[in-house]
This record gives sequence, C-alpha cells and structure tokens, in this order.
Amino acid sequence: MSTTLNILAAEASICTACVLAEGRSSVVFGGGSTDAKVMFVGEGPGAREDDLGLPFVGRSGKLLERLLAEEMGVERSAVYITNVVKCRPPENRDPRPNEIEACRPFLEKQVALVDPVVIVTLGNFASKLLLKTDIGITKLRGQSYVYGKSQRHLVPTFHPAAALRGGAEVLAKMRSDLVRAKMLVES
Repeated sequence: MSTTLNILAAEASICTACVLAEGRSSVVFGGGSTDAKVMFVGEGPGAREDDLGLPFVGRSGKLLERLLAEEMGVERSAVYITNVVKCRPPENRDPRPNEIEACRPFLEKQVALVDPVVIVTLGNFASKLLLKTDIGITKLRGQSYVYGKSQRHLVPTFHPAAALRGGAEVLAKMRSDLVRAKMLVES
C-alpha cells in the first residue's frame, strides 16, 4: 500500500493542473501511517509546510499533535494527515474551487489507499468537500457522518488554526470532536 501511495505522491509532485503549482516550493502530499485507523484532512499547506514538504508542521500542527496525544491517546505517527490542496495558496489565501477540483483525485485516492475507519476533517474546506455540502463547520461539527461507499465515519471539527485564534471554546469543541473520533475507532 505504501508503494502505491509513493507512486501517487510522485504523480502529485509533478502536477501542474492548477496555478498553485507555479508558486510552490514543494508538494505537500501527506504523511503518517499508511494503514492508519484515523485520517486527518486539512485545507492546504502553509509557508512552513511548503518549505518542509510535510503537512501540519507549524503552530497548527503542534496543537494537533498535542490534541492527538491528550484526547485520542495516539502519536502523530499513528495517523495519516493530508490536505485538500497539496500546494500552498499564495499569501495563505483560501483555495479556489478549480484548485480544489484539481487536487480532488489525489485526496480521493489517498482515502481509498489508507482506508481509515474515521476521517476527521479540519475546517470548512475539507468538511464541505467531503460531505458535499455548503453548510459551515460551526453547524456541521458535533456529530459524525457516513462517508463514501465503504461507510467510513467522518467527524468534522475546527481547523487547529481556528483554535489558536478562537481560544478555549473552540479548543474545547475540537477536543470533544476528537473524543468522538476515538470512540468511533474503538467501536
């Protein structure tokens, strides 16, 4: 399976399907356990991620790692982490619909190859894309959904950057969502 993910990552590394390819330092494909029970899907790489080629390595990543340990009892290496778009949008702007569509096949193949029990979407873009909805994360979070033909569980929660900006209330809701994800893995 990891060989197939490696082939897919190699394909992504030469992708020029949208304008994000023009400004990237690296493609931030994803990382972690290739047979993870939990997969996290964020929005897109930031500057630090673009520099290092790894998802969630900045402040948001540090918070996510802490929450994984505290609420799910796992280390980062036990989960798989990726983003909706694999290249950094300029100035950290929101990814555009055509950019999301260009990367969608990579994300769908990642989900199929990792085959997690639970997908945790971090923020609006991942949640709206995978749930095929226009409803925002504030209304989506707090419950789980069925995703895909294989009936995976999907748990939407806030992006860690929102918790860094939004304080204790947002952080408490994220914690609750991660506990929900852990319970789904264990059931």
